[in-house]
Amino acid sequence: MRRFRRALAAAAVPSVFVVTAAVTLPAASAEGQQSTPPVIKEVAEGKQKGSVRVDVDGHVQVNYRKITLSPGASTGRHCHYGRLIGVVKSGKLTHYAPVYPGGVHTYSAGESIVEGSGYVHEGRNEGKKDVVLWVTYVTPEGKPLAEPDLSKCDARR
Repeated sequence: MRRFRRALAAAAVPSVFVVTAAVTLPAASAEGQQSTPPVIKEVAEGKQKGSVRVDVDGHVQVNYRKITLSPGASTGRHCHYGRLIGVVKSGKLTHYAPVYPGGVHTYSAGESIVEGSGYVHEGRNEGKKDVVLWVTYVTPEGKPLAEPDLSKCDARR
């Protein structure tokens, strides 16, 4: 069984997740001729205090989404089979999950969010402006990105 493993560690400095970075690089073709450089645009960056570990067994799929929650909207209660790493691009996300003291945490623009597998959680926009999230999912191949059938959510696996 192949294992997808990536560890990002931070000692005393918070981790920074950059979805893409603004860079223009001179590119050369196989013949050494100058070719058109890639255009890369930074779309979101979020800070994470502490280390992040992405560990998903077997073949994986990687998906990238822009998620917009209008005021009053919710993701609905669900869980994941893999890992999710996201950045709050704008707004404030209220996140209900048993992993926080008191069961709730609010993420603001410029912060990153990491969700693990198995536990039930829900994100809500309790503000007056849209919440925009840029999210990368690393999920076992063939599994849904989010599981709304809560009977399949088991944090002990």
